[in-house]
Amino acid sequence: MRATLETLGIVCVVGLAQAALSLVGLGSALALSAPLSVAPWTVLTSVYAHGSVGHLLANALALLLVGPLVERRTTRPRFHAFVVASGALAGTTQVILGGLVGPPTAVLGISGAVFALGGYLLAGNAAAATLFDRLRLTARAQFALFAGVAVLLTLATAAPGVALIAHAAGAFVGLLAGRARLLER
Repeated sequence: MRATLETLGIVCVVGLAQAALSLVGLGSALALSAPLSVAPWTVLTSVYAHGSVGHLLANALALLLVGPLVERRTTRPRFHAFVVASGALAGTTQVILGGLVGPPTAVLGISGAVFALGGYLLAGNAAAATLFDRLRLTARAQFALFAGVAVLLTLATAAPGVALIAHAAGAFVGLLAGRARLLER
């Protein structure tokens, strides 16, 4: 549970930094938005930054549910690297693809990484491994199945103003990583 609590600590420190930046009119300085080259650091800061206290609390609760379960199977450095990488990938995917289907928006939050952790749990457990071994699905079929599951997970948790593409991207990355047992010791 140590890495999960460390991650929550980082989220809180970034939240305090956001509050301080808001006092001087720079509250959105940590948000990821297009073009990505203007503020490349936001690929990382946006993972830990949040739009409100409620947003932070919802993501913290979700992280507390899935984080410790993944943590038991990996090392602290791998856990943190996975959170950063999956969160950054989810946010970047949201900004790029979201800008193609609608107006460009800024992205904040660790929910893409939380969806990746959840996806890892779904596909990286012994029951899933046994099922996949018995089904003998091709790599292409597994890829399609994971895309479908990612979309279903995203739709099940959809709400107005939520970064749906980031959630789907996170879940998809987590499912692939879980199937590959990427984080296992």
